[in-house]
Amino acid sequence: MDRREILKYVDHTLLTQSATWTEIRQILDDAIKYGTASACIPPSYVKQAAEYVEGKLPVCTVIGFPNGYSTTAVKVSETEDAVANGASEIDMVINIGRLKDKQYEEIEEEIRQIHRACGGRILKVIIETCLLTEEEKIKMCEIVTKAGAEYIKTSTGFSTGGATFADVELMRKHVGKEVKVKAAGGISSFDDAEKFIALGAERLGTSRLVKIMKNDMGAGY
Repeated sequence: MDRREILKYVDHTLLTQSATWTEIRQILDDAIKYGTASACIPPSYVKQAAEYVEGKLPVCTVIGFPNGYSTTAVKVSETEDAVANGASEIDMVINIGRLKDKQYEEIEEEIRQIHRACGGRILKVIIETCLLTEEEKIKMCEIVTKAGAEYIKTSTGFSTGGATFADVELMRKHVGKEVKVKAAGGISSFDDAEKFIALGAERLGTSRLVKIMKNDMGAGY
């Protein structure tokens, strides 16, 4: 695949705790310039970012991030606030402890409530694959499908590991055909990105691919 084509799959991401508006603005400028799918940024910058991009780029933000153990009411409130501020896409983190406790109905209901709060906007459900057994990953594919979210997502990038080829392949196999897969965390090359796409990922969460484009003076971009 052409690099520009691969970048259309990317949520250009900056979620570090120390991110400044100057850095966020650069992420937005680069996302627009290189034609990424969205820019994924902290909730506190969503309103400013949405006003800055003026509809040129979908603004994505995170809910219950990165640990996922906020109450459902808090996550719903976060989502409503993000939507009111102009977010086009929401990436939420599940309550991993509840999954370990096999509280499947509670997890599904939480996703449903957050999905309703999205008001028709895209919801991506982060399951933090590095902390899960294969059985738990498969179960989350079933739950996300039943709950009606648009995407299942591998990772926050803030835990013990990121996306793997095996996880994307597993998720694509077990998730409903109407649910898409997002790989995130540790995607550091265009070759890896292309393989994730070939395995069925329809979004990639990373900042590194745009950085490669900017730094690769020989690429002709």
